Amino acid sequence: MSLGRAKPRPAAPGGVRSVNYATSPLLASKTPPWRSRFIVALVGLAFLVLIGRAVYIQIIGTDFYQKEGEKRFAHTMEVQASRGRILDRNGLVLATSVPTPSVWAIPKDFEADTRQRRQLARLLDMPVSELEERLARSRNFTWLARQVDEPVWDAVKALDIKGVYQEREYKRKYPEGEAAAHVVGFANIEEKGLEGIELRFDEALRGSDGSRTVLRDRLGRVVEDVGDKLDPVNGRDIQLAIDSKVQFFAYQRVRDAVAEHKARAGSVVVLDVQTGEVLALANYPSYNPAVRKGMTGAQIRNRALTDIFEPGSTMKPFIAALALEKKVVTPATPIQTAPGRILVSGLPISDAHPHGVLTVAEVIQKSSNVGTVKMAMQMQPREMWELYAQVGFGQKPQIDFPGAVTGRLRPYKTWRPIEQATMSYGYGLSASLLQLARAYTVFARDGELLPVSILRQTEAAAGQRVMSAQTARAVREMLRMAAGPGGTAPKAQAIGYSVGGKTGTARKQEGKGYSNRYRAWFVGLAPVDKPRIVVAVMVDEPGKGQYYGGDVAAPVFSQVVQQTLRMMGVPPDLAVKPGIVSKTVPAEIESF
Repeated sequence: MSLGRAKPRPAAPGGVRSVNYATSPLLASKTPPWRSRFIVALVGLAFLVLIGRAVYIQIIGTDFYQKEGEKRFAHTMEVQASRGRILDRNGLVLATSVPTPSVWAIPKDFEADTRQRRQLARLLDMPVSELEERLARSRNFTWLARQVDEPVWDAVKALDIKGVYQEREYKRKYPEGEAAAHVVGFANIEEKGLEGIELRFDEALRGSDGSRTVLRDRLGRVVEDVGDKLDPVNGRDIQLAIDSKVQFFAYQRVRDAVAEHKARAGSVVVLDVQTGEVLALANYPSYNPAVRKGMTGAQIRNRALTDIFEPGSTMKPFIAALALEKKVVTPATPIQTAPGRILVSGLPISDAHPHGVLTVAEVIQKSSNVGTVKMAMQMQPREMWELYAQVGFGQKPQIDFPGAVTGRLRPYKTWRPIEQATMSYGYGLSASLLQLARAYTVFARDGELLPVSILRQTEAAAGQRVMSAQTARAVREMLRMAAGPGGTAPKAQAIGYSVGGKTGTARKQEGKGYSNRYRAWFVGLAPVDKPRIVVAVMVDEPGKGQYYGGDVAAPVFSQVVQQTLRMMGVPPDLAVKPGIVSKTVPAEIESF
C-alpha cells in the first residue's frame, strides 16, 4: 500500500505560504477548553496571593517585620550612670568611679593562633584553659575580662586578634585604701554596694542608667544611633563626717598597737562632742576595698560596731555619777575598801590589791571594785538600769550605718544582788565600742547624751539631758585623776592637752565561764575643762604579758588625742616645756 502525496495548499495572498499543523494527526489537540481556563485562573490566583502577601508585609504587618529586622542589627545599649562619690568632711574623695575598659569577644569571629592565645591569656591574668572555656560559652558574646587597666587593653589591642573588642565601664576606686575600708565599704563589679556606706546609701549613690538604640554591623561596631536617647542620671555624692586625716592616723596607731602587743585585733572611735559626728572609725585587721581577692570575715568585720563585749571598769564612772545624782555620796565621801575584798550573796568581789579608805573620786582613780560595789548597793537595781538605758546601753545606735548591734542589758527585775554588784563594774552586760564612746559624751557635754552621726553635720547637735551639769563636771575631774599620776592610765597623758578617761580590762567569756584571754580598752575625753572629742580604744587579746587597758589602749588614746586636736585647730590648754623629758609614772594596777 502506498501513501499518496499530499496535495499542497494554495499559497496565501502576498506570496507567503501557510502551514496548517492541525492537519497533521500528530499535532491535533484534544484538550478540552476548561483546562486552559483553569490554568489561567490558577495563575491569576497565584498573583492575587502574592499581591495579598505584599500588602500584608508592606502595610498590615510592617511593624512586626521592622522589629524582626531591627533585632538583627539594632541593639538597645544601656548607658551606665556614674556612681556617686563618697567624700570626707573636707571634700576629699574616699570612693569614686572612673571609666575603664572591659574586654569582650564574639567567639564565632574569634581568630587567633596558639601564640596569640597564650599572650592574651597572660595579659588577662588567666590560664589558657579558662580563656578557651569562656570562648566556648556562647557563639555571639562573652566577657573575657571586666574592668582592666588601660595599659592592659592597649596590649590586648596590639595583638590584633579578630573578634576581640572593648566596652567602657565604670570601676570603683578607693584612694584611702585600708584606712577607711570599714567606713566606706565596697561595691561589686556591677557597682552594687555590699558593705559600709556603699551598702547603706546604695540607692542614692547608684543613680539611674540611661539607654541608646544603635545599629551595629556584623562585626558589632556601632554604625549610627536610631530612636530616642535616654540620658543617665548620675548618682548623688555622699559627704561623711569622717576626717580622712584623723581616720588615717587612728588606723595607723591601732595597727601599730596590735602589732606591738601581738594582739588579735583593735578598734578606735573618735567623736566630736559638739556635733556628735564620727571623725574616725578605724579597725585592724583591715582590707583593700579595691583588691578583695582572698578576703576573710575577720578583715571585713567592722568590730567597732559589730563586736560586743563586757565593758568592765569603764562602767564605774556611771555608778559614781548615779550616786552623786541621788545624793548618796559626794566626791569627797570616804569609803572603806579594806581588806580589798567584799562578799555579796556569799560570793567574793576583790580589788587587785587593798587600798584602805578611799574617797569616791579615788575609787574611780584607783578603779576599786569594792568601792564601786559599795556605792552601787546603796541604790535600787531599777535606778542603775534606767541610767544604763538612758546612756544607750541595750539599744541599737541610731546611726546611718549597717551592722550596728544592740548589745545586752537585761531587765532589772531579773537581777540578783550579785548581778547588781558585778554590773556596777561592767560584767553581766555588753556593748559595742561605738556605744561606749557615745555614752561618755554625757560627761563631755555636761550631762547631755549626744546622737551620733556618720554624715556631715552643719549645726551643733541637740543632746538629751541625763544628769546635771554639776554631776558631769565632778565625774570629769575623777576621769582626770584616773588618767594622771596615781591613776590606772598615766600613759593616756597627751602633750599640751588635759585628758580624762577610764581604763577597762576584762576576761573574755568562754562557754559559761571566763578564759585567760583579755580585752583592753580606754575611753576618755579632751580637753577636760572644755571637751571637744571623745576617743574610745579597744585592743582584743593582747599578748606579750601586757593586757591592762592602761598599758595597751591608753597610749593609743594619747597619740590619737594629740593628733586629732591639732588637726581640729584646738589650742593647747597645758603649758608645753620643750627639752624636758618626763619621767614614766607607774600606773595603778586596775581591778577587774
